[in-house]
Amino acid sequence: MAGVGEVLGKVLVVDDDEVIRQLIAVNLNLEGFEVVTATDGQDCLDRVLDVMPDVVTLDVMMPCLDGWTTAERLRTGEATRHIKVVLITARAQDDDKRRGWEIGVDAYLTKPFDPAELIQVVRDLAATPRG
Repeated sequence: MAGVGEVLGKVLVVDDDEVIRQLIAVNLNLEGFEVVTATDGQDCLDRVLDVMPDVVTLDVMMPCLDGWTTAERLRTGEATRHIKVVLITARAQDDDKRRGWEIGVDAYLTKPFDPAELIQVVRDLAATPRG
């Protein structure tokens, strides 16, 4: 855990399911991350430049703009291509994972996920520069 007052990084948590969104946010916040949330891919893209997170956790199946498209736009945006992206989704087929890697996501976790694994993945990504 982070020391008192120490912030490990900023995370933008994107999921249309409020329970999942809050579960992720609370776990990361308790670990010492500054957390901002968004309700779908469009909300993420609308807020990302103001937030400038180190890591985005992104659900795949969302209304308005799905996680695939959101991740692609983050990867192709000049100001956002450096942001680490973690897909967190119930879509666990090899084709889904391959699509994520082709887009250039940094990690892929399937639901249900282990909160400790999520925290470790986000911690590792926030601590390493994108290269």
